Amino acid sequence: MPGKFRFTSLFLLMTCVFLFVACGKAQTGVDSRVANIQLPSGFHIEIYASGVLGARSMALGENGVVFVGSRDEGKVYALIDDQGSNANVSVVTVASGLDTPNGVAFHNGALYVAENSRILRYDNIMTSLQKSPSPVLVTDALPRERHHGWRYLAFGPDGKMYVSIGAPYNIGVSDDERFSTIIQMNSDGSGFRVFAAGVRNSMGFDWDPTARELWFTDNGRDWLGNDLPPDELNHAARAGLNFGYPYYYGDNMPDPEFNNHPDPSELVIPARKLGAHVASLGMKFYTGKMFPAEYRNQVFIAEHGSWNRTSPVGYRISLIRFQNGQAMSYESFATGWLKNIVAWGRPVDILVMPDGALLVSDDRAHQIYRISYR
Repeated sequence: MPGKFRFTSLFLLMTCVFLFVACGKAQTGVDSRVANIQLPSGFHIEIYASGVLGARSMALGENGVVFVGSRDEGKVYALIDDQGSNANVSVVTVASGLDTPNGVAFHNGALYVAENSRILRYDNIMTSLQKSPSPVLVTDALPRERHHGWRYLAFGPDGKMYVSIGAPYNIGVSDDERFSTIIQMNSDGSGFRVFAAGVRNSMGFDWDPTARELWFTDNGRDWLGNDLPPDELNHAARAGLNFGYPYYYGDNMPDPEFNNHPDPSELVIPARKLGAHVASLGMKFYTGKMFPAEYRNQVFIAEHGSWNRTSPVGYRISLIRFQNGQAMSYESFATGWLKNIVAWGRPVDILVMPDGALLVSDDRAHQIYRISYR
């Protein structure tokens, strides 16, 4: 028995050592991959928070608290940096059991969450992060279709709430005017109207800091080949504009799916064509002061990455440079989530923090990254 006991103890000890080393290697692997992300000189990236399952859209609350939506996980998280050190950030689940709560926004002390078919409001959320209050129903007037059924949500400088409603299929025409739009409503759900039409599926929008007009990304359709159609960065200078879907893509190129195309003369072409199938999602104008002046008021875009292209593309942060209000160039800013045609991470959304750093969410690696400059 003593010999058997010693053997068993030795076996358990060796097993524990093996698991410890394996876990250490796994953690080191994650860290090394992040360290290998390529950025312009002077920029640095680090893990801001881990274990944020399915991290999707982000919104800034008070005191640096960041709210993060998810999709399949049905949860909304709060990232809390009590020490303000950008280290040891705690991840708290503030809501669970929700239906694809992709979209999150913070407005007048309340957390707004966009589910598939409704919008909820959590009042006084900053005082109850550890035990969130029961939500208030803002509206349940959103479509229930599942295809492109995850919503992006944000409040504009006009105090209105904006929500994306994607097309319920790859390509097609619906009699329901809510589809393929960005809708606008009051914070209480009243005043519903279509702000922008002909939008296949936008998962990111922001308002430029000068004219305070809406800009948004849009994902092009599938199955026109590797290089068509382009994703788009669009500019909605006013309400009531139509951006062409499903009849046109890019610079008003007719979609071959249709025999009859409406007059394109009043349709809006993209402010900038992006890569085909890069899955351009979250976008933000950089309004911080940490980065060099050349990055101020420029647009960063999270490219989630292609899913059915022969050679994968995207899986990066891209940069749109502006001049005199025009989107003049389109280039890579952060790359490295795609290695040897295998993607270990997928950027989803971007958030400018009070100190000027950028946060980037990743729903594959379940992490939030912090990009800083020094």
